[in-house]
Amino acid sequence: MSARTRTTSRRVGPLRKGGTLLAAAALALLPAATARADEIRAQEWGLAALNTAEAWQSTRGAGMTVAVLDTGVDDQHPDLKDNVLPGKDMIGFGATRGDRPWARHGTAMAGIIAGHGHGTGNDEGVLGIAPEAKILPVRVILEDGDKSRKKARSTRAGALAQGIRWAADNGADVINLSLGDDSESAHADATEDAAVQYALKKGVVVVASAGNGGEKGDHISYPAAYPGVIAVAAVDRYGDRAPFSTRRWYATVSAPGKDIVIADPDREYYRGWGTSAASAFVSGAAALVRAAHPNLRPAQIKQLLEDTARDAPDGGRDDSRGYGLVDPAAAIEEGGELKPEKLSPAAYQDEYFGGGPDPDPDDSVAAWLGPLAGSLGAVCLVAAVVLWRGRRETY
Repeated sequence: MSARTRTTSRRVGPLRKGGTLLAAAALALLPAATARADEIRAQEWGLAALNTAEAWQSTRGAGMTVAVLDTGVDDQHPDLKDNVLPGKDMIGFGATRGDRPWARHGTAMAGIIAGHGHGTGNDEGVLGIAPEAKILPVRVILEDGDKSRKKARSTRAGALAQGIRWAADNGADVINLSLGDDSESAHADATEDAAVQYALKKGVVVVASAGNGGEKGDHISYPAAYPGVIAVAAVDRYGDRAPFSTRRWYATVSAPGKDIVIADPDREYYRGWGTSAASAFVSGAAALVRAAHPNLRPAQIKQLLEDTARDAPDGGRDDSRGYGLVDPAAAIEEGGELKPEKLSPAAYQDEYFGGGPDPDPDDSVAAWLGPLAGSLGAVCLVAAVVLWRGRRETY
């Protein structure tokens, strides 16, 4: 992937319902068709894999705010309406509501985190892992296909760092970063790193996707590699590492990231893949843990998710899946045994990731900061097959 690149979205098809993935960077639309009300729910395998039914006996995320730093969120989507708070646009230009390249990736992530469905009894549409949590949208990247992306290269350096700080100052309990730079030239950005440490020191849990470079060299991805971040790898429905998921020393835990049902501003539903989706699942799980134990600090929640993860690799951890599949119910139960500790910065302690790779002394910030910030894009979601064409009503 190039620095901060995003999935290309284009129309292909028509296809049969349940068709296979046709193109890694495509959104495939089916002919208009109505599905049973429970069809979407039946395909949300990630909720069962993460044992959410048991976690929901304790909490469904009420009182928690998850900041989604992304391409924007459709606050009028029927699966999210009333769960989306007023947010912040750190870009200030580009596509707007009604344009195709607007808020697609961010809406998909918000649905995984806090979708509540719609219809009678909310039994239609996407159900998120923390359906009673609130979403705080912060627009820090542009969708692929947005004609303003070239402009962004020269004018919006620092949007991600600014967005992290703004979210931390405006009520976020968890920050979801389903984005990243995992290009060959990816480097740490001191401004972004400082923003992450600022959020952690304020008590905000920070979650990021590990990267989609598993078949392209496993390059380090930032912000996943910053100290204190819960970096999430992706697994399939069988618990195996998804081939695209980056294998690196910073992997904390894993979560579903393949064949994930996602909501779109066009009121249709797609299946998608990527570590972005995995990150969103873990952000929702962190919101559940924090709702049950609001006084725990970010490092304790991170440790809980590690200690209670299921299906741990041989040796307890590896770079492919971290400490295993996140289990919010187990983390909630074990969290009751912990006592809150004083908040402290997370920076550069071996307990997080170890020392990490040595930087290349020939590289300089000036050589990569401009293109990195300008082409900021989501690591994840490559959407494939439309599951259901929703009603085009005004909500």
